[in-house]
Amino acid sequence: MKLVVQVKLLPTSVQASALEATLRACNRAATYASRIAVARNLRDRNGLQREVYWELKAGFGLSAQPAVRVVKKVVDAYAAVRGRSRRVRGGGGSAVVFRPDAAQPFDDRCLSWRYDARTVSIWTVEGRLKGLRFACSPEQLKTLVQYRKGESDLVRRGGKWFLVATCDVPEPDAYAPVDWIGVDRGIVNLATTSDGSNFQGRRLGRCRRWQARKRAELQRKGTRSTTRRLARHAGKEKRHATQLNHRISKEIVLVAQRTGRGIAVEELGGIRERVRPRRDQRGTFSSWPFHQLGQFLAYKAKRAGVPFLEVDAAYTSQRCPRCGHTERANRPGRDRFCCRRCGLAGPADVVAGVNVRDRARSAWVFVTAPALSP
Repeated sequence: MKLVVQVKLLPTSVQASALEATLRACNRAATYASRIAVARNLRDRNGLQREVYWELKAGFGLSAQPAVRVVKKVVDAYAAVRGRSRRVRGGGGSAVVFRPDAAQPFDDRCLSWRYDARTVSIWTVEGRLKGLRFACSPEQLKTLVQYRKGESDLVRRGGKWFLVATCDVPEPDAYAPVDWIGVDRGIVNLATTSDGSNFQGRRLGRCRRWQARKRAELQRKGTRSTTRRLARHAGKEKRHATQLNHRISKEIVLVAQRTGRGIAVEELGGIRERVRPRRDQRGTFSSWPFHQLGQFLAYKAKRAGVPFLEVDAAYTSQRCPRCGHTERANRPGRDRFCCRRCGLAGPADVVAGVNVRDRARSAWVFVTAPALSP
């Protein structure tokens, strides 16, 4: 499986200046190549490279391999545009424009690592930078040493420099689960398992409200000082939600691995298009990080060899897991479930998690059933 490891670069002022000049030159070259690609309707890598290779070297100060990386970056950008169903027309259409500080990929010819010294050697427009220090955790360093493969991206974010390396980590074989842990994802309770474990989102909600008030306060002032403070606050809310989702998913995967069970979640794709919240709930609903939590659960389970399954989410919060009766009135409140037929009562999110677990049991029977011979 493909994982990315992000390490922080620790450049001197001279090294930072060279990195910035390199990033700007590469992105100016990418924008130029993008305009040529649109003007001459070139979308394949070889055709575009034949057209702009020498101009990139002569006009933007790029060496041979960085020029090739820039061409591939442009081609990949248009492939991503086509993947999002946005059509880019040749001959007069709008071209993709690259930000001056957009990430730039480097391969092993432009970037080499010295793990023991925690330094890298990287090509720049001002010459090769050797002994550029980086910082990372011991676990990240171990992953880099064992599994790093392919390109690494040079990224500048918030005035800091990072290298994002791709690692090809082997996947262990998933075991046959003895049972399943159903996980219900929500806004108030970010995750609730069929075992009754509850991961509340009140702390994240308080963080979001505080950040919103602080942004509004700083935006009203509109001074240069408040602009700098807004830049420092940018991304804090996102990083907080990401850290929380990492912690929740790690704990659930560890429990599943220890007990020999699999993990089942609801398939919530397209829920924002299907549900129309009230006006006062739109901000909370749009910032609900359920997709990220599902991704974290999936890749952490895959890395640990834990079976992972997505099941139909229809009526999991309204169905009684004991008698099967499904009715909207079974859930008289957000936190309470009470079956109108058999009287089963309990926390609504736990009941939903149990329904997810039961559907995973049924789905696993069909997945593992032997194929019938004709």
